[in-house]
Amino acid sequence: MSGSLIRRYAGLSVCALAGLLAVYQPAQAQALMAPAQCDNQKFLSDQAGFIQNGPTRGDLPEHVCGQVVSVTQRSRRTRSGVHGYFVMQVADGHLIRIVSDLDRMQAPQWAWVKPGDKVEVVGRYYFDSARSQGIDWTHHGTGRHWASPGYVEVNGIKYE
Repeated sequence: MSGSLIRRYAGLSVCALAGLLAVYQPAQAQALMAPAQCDNQKFLSDQAGFIQNGPTRGDLPEHVCGQVVSVTQRSRRTRSGVHGYFVMQVADGHLIRIVSDLDRMQAPQWAWVKPGDKVEVVGRYYFDSARSQGIDWTHHGTGRHWASPGYVEVNGIKYE
């Protein structure tokens, strides 16, 4: 709870404060859920909003379907582990980069996708700029800043 909220509620009893803390969650920690089925139109709308309004601190849950158009054949080690990357087409002329945390996924050795594969992806859409955007958290795990598990399904085989 932020310092200003603590000062605001300083006169409340310990029980009342405990009740407030039980329901208070920062926006980043709230569990956002992706649609139960592919919703490319929602994604395109969310993407257009980010492009129009610029980067924000909010990330959005997405559930998209499409076709793989390119794959980074070699995985890359980052601060948070080993990752695999591919680009998928969600609509004519609309591509998005997919980031898979290979250390956390139950999947064979990278690359387990190839151009032309049909994919379904659930994860977190991030937008830093028009050139730096994608969908990550495509694995079963969650974290302090993202509470919604994801997956990648390739030609009917689900990798979490």
